[in-house]
Amino acid sequence: MANEQAPAAPEPAASAAALALQGVYLKDCSFEAPQGPRSNGEWSPQISLDLNTSVQPLTGDLREIVLTVTVSAKLAEQTLFLVEVKQAGAFLMQNLSAEEFKRAVGSVCPGVLFPYARAVVSHLVSQGGFPQLLLPPVNFDALYASSQHEAANATRN
Repeated sequence: MANEQAPAAPEPAASAAALALQGVYLKDCSFEAPQGPRSNGEWSPQISLDLNTSVQPLTGDLREIVLTVTVSAKLAEQTLFLVEVKQAGAFLMQNLSAEEFKRAVGSVCPGVLFPYARAVVSHLVSQGGFPQLLLPPVNFDALYASSQHEAANATRN
């Protein structure tokens, strides 16, 4: 009788790149309305949006990516409100090349975190007594490409 063995299951490649979300959490937030929601009936403030991303190692291949979203609303020179949200995520990053790591931190991870931050900003503004604020979608791929282009131009000059 022939000794037949089942084919061995293929082993995962030891160097396969992996990027996986492990958890999303609100790291910090603040809301300031120096004058409260006083309004003269006219609501057309100048809205300013600032985005920033940072990365910190946690353990092993786990990285904390923090997307900071800062929104301010001004009418003339008067600040109506200022909101800052630090939305964080724990991402498993294994065997990423330097370029893949930069793209993950600058584009992929912020793109995952932004909808959460957007919801928190909207909630804080509404809870502060102001009309609902819906931030527009952000194309993090385009922002990343633009920053890479600017960095390449800066090194040439």
